[in-house]
Amino acid sequence: MDRNDELYKVGLLLHGHKCPAMPMGLRAGVAALEALGVPRAADGQLVALVEIDSDQCATCYADGIQMATGCTFGKGNIQKLGYGKFVLTLIDRKTGRSVRVVTRPETIQKSKESEFIGYRKRGVPASQIDDELVEPLVEFILSSPAESLFEIGAVGETKLPAPRPRDFNTQICSQCGEVMVERYARIKDGRIVCMPCAAKA
Repeated sequence: MDRNDELYKVGLLLHGHKCPAMPMGLRAGVAALEALGVPRAADGQLVALVEIDSDQCATCYADGIQMATGCTFGKGNIQKLGYGKFVLTLIDRKTGRSVRVVTRPETIQKSKESEFIGYRKRGVPASQIDDELVEPLVEFILSSPAESLFEIGAVGETKLPAPRPRDFNTQICSQCGEVMVERYARIKDGRIVCMPCAAKA
């Protein structure tokens, strides 16, 4: 993969800044797709379990995974597990086949030793760091063989519960006037309200 790859270019547009973590997630997602022999999810065919947490470093990894796999927040087929690890498990919902892609310690160490990460540790936003400091890391992630960046596990099987059916019915909250999906409606003082209005004293 290189900077001219369409996934990288669109991933960069989605993500908003250059950093090593987004392309790392991109490469992990592509490696998982290749291991399973499946295409990017156009709908909810795949499920991505991402082991990052919200307040750890390099959560940008998840944007790369969304870009590569087609598992997105909007489709509801990506989950953040909160373990603080740079690990992806990709599951083919139809067959139950799954693969776990673990980022190697050496891959993380290469970033940790960089000036780019030094700036990030001091609180400098990634978008304000000179491209010269991030380009070598991006090049390393994009050009290295997947096997040197990740430990790609054997394809196994993961049982998933049946997905909840989509609810197309809506209601209007009698208190705030906003539209909600019907299953989230509540009754308060005999009137239909949304969950936030139901929780108000």
